[in-house]
This record gives sequence, C-alpha cells and structure tokens, in this order.
Amino acid sequence: MTQTRLLDVFSALVEASPESVALLDGHAGTRAPSPVTRAELATHAGRIAVVLADLDVTPGDGVAVWMPNWSSAVATQLAALTLGAHVVGINTRYNTDEVAHVLDSARPKVVVIADGFAQVDLVDRLTRAAAATTAPLPAVLVLSAPGLPPAEHPERFDVGNGAHAVPADGPTLPLKAHPVAGLATAFTTSGSTGRAKLAAHSEHGVVTQALAVAEATGMNADSVIMGVLPLSGVFGFTPVMAALLTGATALLEPVFDDSGVLADLSAARVTHAAGADDVFSRLQAAWHVDQPPMALQWIGIADFEGKSRAFAQWAEQQWGTTVVGVYGSSETFALAAFWHATDPTPARWGGGGRPVSPEIEWRLADPVTGQPVADGVDGEIQFRGYNVVDAYLGDERLIHSASTDDGWFTSGDLGRRHDDGSFTYICRMGDVLRLRGFLVDPAEIELRLLQHPKVNIAKVVGATGTEGGTVAVAFVVPTDDAAGESQVDEAELLAWCAESLAKFKVPQRVVIRDALPTTAGTNGTKIRAAALRTIAAEILAGDVPHRSVDA
Repeated sequence: MTQTRLLDVFSALVEASPESVALLDGHAGTRAPSPVTRAELATHAGRIAVVLADLDVTPGDGVAVWMPNWSSAVATQLAALTLGAHVVGINTRYNTDEVAHVLDSARPKVVVIADGFAQVDLVDRLTRAAAATTAPLPAVLVLSAPGLPPAEHPERFDVGNGAHAVPADGPTLPLKAHPVAGLATAFTTSGSTGRAKLAAHSEHGVVTQALAVAEATGMNADSVIMGVLPLSGVFGFTPVMAALLTGATALLEPVFDDSGVLADLSAARVTHAAGADDVFSRLQAAWHVDQPPMALQWIGIADFEGKSRAFAQWAEQQWGTTVVGVYGSSETFALAAFWHATDPTPARWGGGGRPVSPEIEWRLADPVTGQPVADGVDGEIQFRGYNVVDAYLGDERLIHSASTDDGWFTSGDLGRRHDDGSFTYICRMGDVLRLRGFLVDPAEIELRLLQHPKVNIAKVVGATGTEGGTVAVAFVVPTDDAAGESQVDEAELLAWCAESLAKFKVPQRVVIRDALPTTAGTNGTKIRAAALRTIAAEILAGDVPHRSVDA
C-alpha cells in the first residue's frame, strides 16, 4: 500500500504558495501574532536538519523537543522526518524526574531546547536530569524564541555531549521524505497513575489522522486553528498538523494567558479550536461582551473537569460556535472520534461520537470475556487501524499487554454503542462505581452537583464504606462567591443530590475543598481520581476532616 508522506504533502503546499502563512507565533496579546510563511518554515526546518545531520542523527533516532509552542517546534518535526528520525515532545512543565524518565525511555540522540522561555530555567532541569539518566548523554541543540537571533552561548546547555545553535544564515537541507517511513512522533501519556508512557506513532498514522481531522471539521486554506495546548501532547499536536497539511494557518501560543489568548483568537480570526474544558472555561471567564466578535466556527471539547456542557451551551449562544464532544488519547490520537453538528444536544457535548475516518475500526467488548457486546450494553472501547499506537518507547512489552489476541487495542475506557454507529464515552473502567450492585457512571452524580449554583468543580470517586460495600464520595470546589465555610454546606448538597438521584447514587459524603489534586498534563489539567480515592478512604475512616485547603 502506498503511503502518503508528510513532507511530500507539505512541500507541495510550499511550492504551490510559498508566501502563504503557515503559522502565527502568538505573544499572548502583548503584540500582534508574528506570521511565518510556508517558505520561511521550510527554510528554518532545513537549517535545523543540517545541524541534526552534523550531530549524527540517522533513521530511527529520536530527537527530543523541549520547548513551548514556537514555530521552531514544528520546524524541528519537519527536520527530523527529513532524516528519518522521530520527535519526542517534552512538556516545558516537566520536572527533573519526568525529564530523566523521558531520557531513559526514549534515549534521544539530541535534545532540542528552548533558550529564554518565560524565565524558566530549563538548563538546570536538563543538567540534573542528565545526571540522573542511565541513557547515553544527548547532544543539545539550542533554539531561540521566534524573531530573536541564535543563542550566543549554547555551551551553557552542554550536559556532556556538546551544545550547538542553528546559524541564522546557515546552509539548508531540502525537505524530502526519507526513503523509509518509520515513526514520526511520540507523546507522553498523562502518567496520573504511574510513570508516563511514551506512545509513538508512525508517519503514516500522523498524516492520515491530520488529513481526516481537517476534512471532518471543514478546514480549508482560509481556516485558522488554535494551538494553545502543548505540541508535545497529542491534543495540541493533532489540530496543528491538520492545519499544516491542509494549507490552513495555526496560531501557536507559548503561554496560556486568558485575556491575551482571547485577544489573539479574535485578532487572528481563529475558526477552529480543540481542547479540554479547563482551557475553554478559563476563556469563558475572561470573556466580556465588548470584546471583538469571535470567528470560531467549530470547537471540539474534552471533559476533564465536568464543565464541557456548561461551556458548550454558553459558546453556542454567545459566539454562535458549533461545539462537539470528542474522544481520543495519546495511544489512539486526539480527535479519534467526535460528534456531528447535527447530533442533538446535550448528548453531543459529551465524550464520544463517531470515528473521524472510516479506516478506524472500533468495537465494544465485555471487559471479562472479551466478546463483543450488543447496542446499548456497556463495554470496553477497542480500536484497530492506523490510529493505534505503533510502539511504546523504552518498553515494547506494553504493546502486547495493550492488545487482544485478535489484534484490537484495549483502551481501558468504558463506552456504550448506539444503533446509529456512534458511541458514548462513559468513564475509565477503573473509575466506574458499583453501588448496591448497580454500575454507575460517576459523571451522573457530578453533573447533578454541578447544577447547584454554589458548585464550581465536582469529582466523584468510590471508596469502601463502613459496611464493606462501595459508596460514592463527592469532592466539591465551591464557586468564588460561595467559598466561605458558611456559604456552602455538605447537608445542602446531599439534599440537592437526593432530589433527583436514586437513593443508592446519593454520595455518602460531600467533601468541600478549596482545590483538588490535579495533574498538569500535556493535554490539559486532569483531576487525580486515584489521589481522591485515597483521601476518601481516610475520610470514611475518620482520619481526615471533611473540609481542607490541602490539595
């Protein structure tokens, strides 16, 4: 089967219209976004490729990219593919241990690192991570922020195998697809329950998914895509690649400043956006009606904090934007599935939908027997196709443990199939509650709590009750105007739940906190359910007060 190559698609776009804007480097509203034409991006990538080749990057090697959403990160992806290498994204928020884990697992030949990003000391973190790794020490390539000259003293980034910069007017390599297609990029999973895995995808998978997303969301050469989530994560990467390979424009934001991002979204006339509800709820809070109108036509939203439905209703009324719930992961690509604009609300504001491409096969299987289940019956969502992870860097055994004997990827997600070919994402299988013998989606209880005017965030977990069975324990962060102890009451919220929920679904306790423990991952901020389950068990045992400011 002939596979479409990423550099072939991009090079054709450069040849057709070299001066068209491929990327906009945002500045969080402090000044207008800086345009990067297709030709400029190709030249920058070619110069990076020359230096990577000089550092002996060869087919199959990994190039770690540790920088914010700069156009240089996209250029490095193109440069790596020119040499047959793959990129491993590192989140700029990662600490020393997390970076050392990436070095151990991915064993990159080169680390491409940002110089002078938001006063973040990446040098110190990299130095300490290199001292902790058991992998061969990488060479370092230092890239400056967009518009600034090359780093004058790259040697301060040297961790033992040299550090280099890209000359401003250095030679370039032509961007040509390498004769052998291999891995293209690897994403770190959330790691909320343990060490993050590095899920790697082939070039074929990246290109096929990007083009499918572009077509399904109606992108064209006039479209502008929001890129505020880190490119090191699958949720940030996929929409930007879709824009790049469609001839659209991607707005890249290196930092997430609410009002600044809103200003850039308006100024750039952004038409498409994808992200988690924590991102969009922040934009909603920063919005005021006298701002310039939004051009947003389509938003794909993932529900991490239980706020997606409230935002979707607001955005469709305030901005006239179509909002749909999405489904995806580092292993199956972001936007692997989403709802259609014609699907009814509020169902289409939740997770799930239909696969973005007919090449993606899916089924629901009984978690115990592995046999397919009928429509309307809950089961594990499983996939087969180009979108499924091709390798786990550093631990190939994970591929086998994540696959069935007949070749289906086991997502670990619980879903429900509908007779129109769509599915609803329910929750992670480890999060589902068995209350009084019934399987209960915690989101059902969370949604009821979020309907209370004094509740801002709600998360429900299961814990063993005093009589031995599982009970629901709800954790709530109140709204700003109800944050005082006297303003929100556990008994009030329990009574609120009892008004519309079956008795066995009413939480045993409602724990009121000023904040919840979270993981700031590459795809958005997720609440750490495992940590809450531990706290819930301690509370039921009487070891922890029901209200605490600790997160």
